[in-house]
Amino acid sequence: MQQGYAGLLIPILFLVIFYFIVIRPQQKKDKKIREMRNNLKVGDEIVTIGGIHGKITKIKDDIITIEVGADKTKFTISKWAVGNLKNESEEK
Repeated sequence: MQQGYAGLLIPILFLVIFYFIVIRPQQKKDKKIREMRNNLKVGDEIVTIGGIHGKITKIKDDIITIEVGADKTKFTISKWAVGNLKNESEEK
């Protein structure tokens, strides 16, 4: 009977290690990004996941309008497309 439990010990151990090395850190990173996107406000300077640098001029639900370039061209993007805050990345 004890040998049956010993055979399960290794796969369970691998699952626990996999959880702490891969899954948990990814969940923390996703939570941090989600909080950053929920705390965006007009005037924040951002970088999109596509690499566009701009300043937020309007936020409506999940749509953000950003202003880019010297001629102040306006783009409308989805909130999920925000990669990070420019101010935050400069501090690091």
